[in-house]
Amino acid sequence: MTLPTATVPEKIILGVDPGTQVAGYGIIAVQKGVMRMLQYGVVQLSKYTTYQLKLQKLHETMIRLIDEYHPDEMAIEDPFFGKNIQSMLKLGRAQGVVMAAALSRNIPIVEYAPRRVKQSVTGNGNASKEQVSIMVAHLLKAELDPQFFDATDALGIAICHHFHENAMPAVSSKKTKKGAWGAFASEHSDRIL
Repeated sequence: MTLPTATVPEKIILGVDPGTQVAGYGIIAVQKGVMRMLQYGVVQLSKYTTYQLKLQKLHETMIRLIDEYHPDEMAIEDPFFGKNIQSMLKLGRAQGVVMAAALSRNIPIVEYAPRRVKQSVTGNGNASKEQVSIMVAHLLKAELDPQFFDATDALGIAICHHFHENAMPAVSSKKTKKGAWGAFASEHSDRIL
């Protein structure tokens, strides 16, 4: 049975490109397969003097966005492996803070590798940030500031999630795909404070 257009629920996806100096976010709404941008921007963390303060500001921003837009799901960039262990550790902490914000509001989280996001959005897993930004603007039919690459990357992550979710069986907003952090949290609620 097909629901009338007016009753087809709108899904809101929060995409996040976590970082230790600049973190990007992008929020899209999808209804009947049509995407539209609700908000995008960056959190400038380089101005804060301590790493703990950076993490606090990142967490506060994520909570504010979640409380304002009530996303059904969060899509986040997967950790990548680099040669600098300290940088990877700091990035992992930033990702953890973002995920903790979503989990505190019972929002399912899905992770995507950077290459997969680029492939989904542009058709090329090696696309540049400029190419991703151009395709994101085209797909959302929106004028985007080309200087906010972290924000357009975050929108790309949200778009990637929409594309991949539609290629798979539907999952309600209260459930998560196997392997997602939200699934872990629901299966191990006794391990979460």
